[in-house]
Order: sequence, then C-alpha cells, then structure tokens
Amino acid sequence: MDWQGQKLAEQLMQIMLVSFAVVAFISGFVLGSFQIMLLIYASGVLLTSLITVPNWPFFNRHPLKWLDPSEAEKHPKPVSANTSSKKKTGKK
Repeated sequence: MDWQGQKLAEQLMQIMLVSFAVVAFISGFVLGSFQIMLLIYASGVLLTSLITVPNWPFFNRHPLKWLDPSEAEKHPKPVSANTSSKKKTGKK
C-alpha cells in the first residue's frame, strides 16, 4: 500500500464508521432497540474492516520508486558527526 493508499484507507475508514454510527443510532432510536443498534454498527465495523484492511489494488495506484542497488552503491550514505566523543563539561 502506498502513501496515497494509506490516506485513502484512513479517510474511508473514518467516513464509513461515522456514517454507520449515525445510521445505527437513528435506527436504534426509532425502533427502540439497543440490539438492532449494536448489530447495525457491528456490521458496519465488519464491512469497514473488509474494505480498508486488505491491500486492495486501488490502494496501490501510486507505487514508490525504489533506488536500484547498483545506484545505491554509487551514492554512499552521508556520515553524521559523532557527538558522543564530545563530552560536556559541567560544574561539580
């Protein structure tokens, strides 16, 4: 899953969970049934999980371009300054 796919999955999850919560609350209130409300919300959570958790192809529309290993050897990693050798002197 690419970065845009992760963003899309997150947005879908939030929209679906909130919409199922609203529908569940309204239907449970109108019918006067707490059980119906929980069943509708639980089915919404299950459906949301089935849509957003697997790595579906529409989440991979923008694949990342990785650097070829031969190109990586041509460009060495930058060396960071070693700050552990410098000791701070403090008042005793």
